[in-house]
Amino acid sequence: MAAVAPIRIEDPTDPRIAAFMSIKERDLTGRQSGFIAEGTVVLRMLAAAHRSGRGITAEAILLLENRIAGLAELLAQFPADVPVFVADARVFDAIAGFNMHRGVLALGRSDAMPGRDALIAALPAASLVLAACGISNHDNMGSLFRNAAAFGVDAVLMDASSCDPMYRKSIRVSVGSVLTLPFVREGTAAELIEGLQGAGFAIWGLSPRGEIDITAIPPAPRTTLLVGTEGEGLPQAILSAVRTARIRQRPGLDSLNVAMAAGIALHQVAGANGRI
Repeated sequence: MAAVAPIRIEDPTDPRIAAFMSIKERDLTGRQSGFIAEGTVVLRMLAAAHRSGRGITAEAILLLENRIAGLAELLAQFPADVPVFVADARVFDAIAGFNMHRGVLALGRSDAMPGRDALIAALPAASLVLAACGISNHDNMGSLFRNAAAFGVDAVLMDASSCDPMYRKSIRVSVGSVLTLPFVREGTAAELIEGLQGAGFAIWGLSPRGEIDITAIPPAPRTTLLVGTEGEGLPQAILSAVRTARIRQRPGLDSLNVAMAAGIALHQVAGANGRI
């Protein structure tokens, strides 16, 4: 159960809530495995992740005073040693650094998660993986995770050049799926492909120039869909190392948004493999 009573904060410079200060300005500077969760739905996902014991934990919660009553049941899902701070609108906005109308923030950590090889080794015999190379937009990253969760993906694997999915905006856009879906961000795209191929995965790279239509991707016990950076897509060296598939579309537009393309392809492959 969460803390017996919320701790009222009257001063936005109170050192007890220092980690919540100016979250918008500090969002892209890195938090040494720390992250900010925003909103009720994401807070619920954080509670689930904390209980799962997979390496994501809650450290503190900050709420607008008028949100307390409606969140009592959810707050009870957190351990008693996770403090719950409460503030009025003036103090809350001064802490966050902008008008924070949602009124729900939480501080978490993700410093005990498995590495790439360990995560791949732990995947079930029948697995669907989403792999991403060079994703640089946090909205797209969050959308990729949301799509992955919707279509039964077992894990999301990214190369080190992709942006961190634990940024506040990515977590929010994913509707908290980043917190509950196993993932790793490590190494190069070539190393990622090698690890998945060694584990018996059929890897399909998405490209407008793909060799077959996505509807022709055959069912397989272990399948990976691989997507590339916004705009340029997957580099030729990567496309040459895997099978490729395309999404049919009307002529005149170069390609779909990476998150949209991943969603369409995941729906097709998940359906073909009986996952949805």
